[in-house]
Amino acid sequence: MVFSSVVFLFLFLPAVIALYIICPAKLRNGLLFAVSLFFYAWGEPVYIWIMLFSTVFDYTNGLLLEYFLANKERFVNYQKYRKIVLTVSVVGNLGILCFFKYTEFLLTSLRNLTGTDIHIWKLALPIGISFYTFQTMSYTIDVYRQKVKAQHNLIAFGMYVSMFPQLIAGPIVRYASVEQQMNDRVLVPAKMAAGLQRFIIGLGKKVLLANQIGALWTEISTQKTGTVLGAWLGAIAFMFQIYFDFSGYSDMAIGLGHIFGFTFPENFKYPYISKSITEFWRRWHITLSTWFREYLYIPLGGNRRGRTRQIWNLFVVWSLTGLWHGASWNFVLWGIYYFILLTIEKIFLGEKLEQLPGWLQHVYTCLVVLFGWVIFANENIADLGRYFLTMFGANGALYNQTAIYQWYTHIPLLIVLIIGSTKLTKQLLRKGWTRLKLIDAISSRQEQIRFVAASIFTVLVLYCSVAFLVSGSYNPFLYFRF
Repeated sequence: MVFSSVVFLFLFLPAVIALYIICPAKLRNGLLFAVSLFFYAWGEPVYIWIMLFSTVFDYTNGLLLEYFLANKERFVNYQKYRKIVLTVSVVGNLGILCFFKYTEFLLTSLRNLTGTDIHIWKLALPIGISFYTFQTMSYTIDVYRQKVKAQHNLIAFGMYVSMFPQLIAGPIVRYASVEQQMNDRVLVPAKMAAGLQRFIIGLGKKVLLANQIGALWTEISTQKTGTVLGAWLGAIAFMFQIYFDFSGYSDMAIGLGHIFGFTFPENFKYPYISKSITEFWRRWHITLSTWFREYLYIPLGGNRRGRTRQIWNLFVVWSLTGLWHGASWNFVLWGIYYFILLTIEKIFLGEKLEQLPGWLQHVYTCLVVLFGWVIFANENIADLGRYFLTMFGANGALYNQTAIYQWYTHIPLLIVLIIGSTKLTKQLLRKGWTRLKLIDAISSRQEQIRFVAASIFTVLVLYCSVAFLVSGSYNPFLYFRF
């Protein structure tokens, strides 16, 4: 079940919200746990046991970590025992993740490298495993570090792991960020309304923008013969598709969190307005970057042990970041690509960039990110090479009638995408208030106008999104496969 489906929008979600409102507060964790399991089982009934095992596994590990600390007088080597528990947790979680996500990739690579006849296991990837594995790992690590207390209620912990708003594609919610909200949250109508609005805006980003430009990328990437003009348009299309697809899902997840009384961390902050790659990764998939920084980069030493060690730490982090996104060599290459760029920026390019005009910094960043998305989108290395050759005129004509037509018919959508990926909308709205002299109006009148305008816009987005869902068939979620 996906958020952008008629079943979810008009059956599952209304029923869950209604049940949640009438449910006694002390039973709401159990309700969310139950409906989240149903949500997951709807699309992945076979592998729900893996998520349940991870839940019980790290729930137990958290209690053991707390037990040895609380009884350190009885256990002389209590810290040693706690390290053993933590190691078991990390190895167990990574073992499950690697088995299901990377077994086929590793066996295939080994067969191609050695030329031996190795039987390849075809394992389906459990939906959301990369996300909930990182969440449960962060919990046990934080309990070990004594940053959070162990959760004694299995139902509450199960709800944290399986909560359907962010289960499938994030954001990655660390336990510390919602610990106080687990048993201390209230339903606030204003927050629920804001959450519903955030959900609808995210739905619109996904259905009205990502799906439409994504269809163009699919069309261009599957053409037998390409052109320079078409290849660049395809790369730009994927660049916008993945942003509006993923940020739209994050908006929907955060909005649903508000409806149920939670505050999830932001995952995107206009990444395409960045003026360096370093800044881009402070704005893109923020919860993943934060996770790797807190649980890998800093424990490895970060930038505290000299330049050489810092570069090595960056290499480890970005190689694993690439692999986290998928079991394919293009993702490894994508991670190393950003490792090289970030290292160059840290060593000398960052200072040089700051001396350039802002628009030139922005052009540099957008081009580098665009090339990165070409690597990301082409899992077959041979196809990747051909696509780059086509972009630079070495594998096709400059243009043809199809490419010209595609550009011409998609210019309005591209303009909307550009505006939607920047802060320009808010700036234009602010200027509009000023010119209409509504800024000087009494506060209540101003708020009424804004509320009515926002409500009309939200209803319009919902109506158009549902219309597109009912009439269209192209509705993928790119990050579901990670």
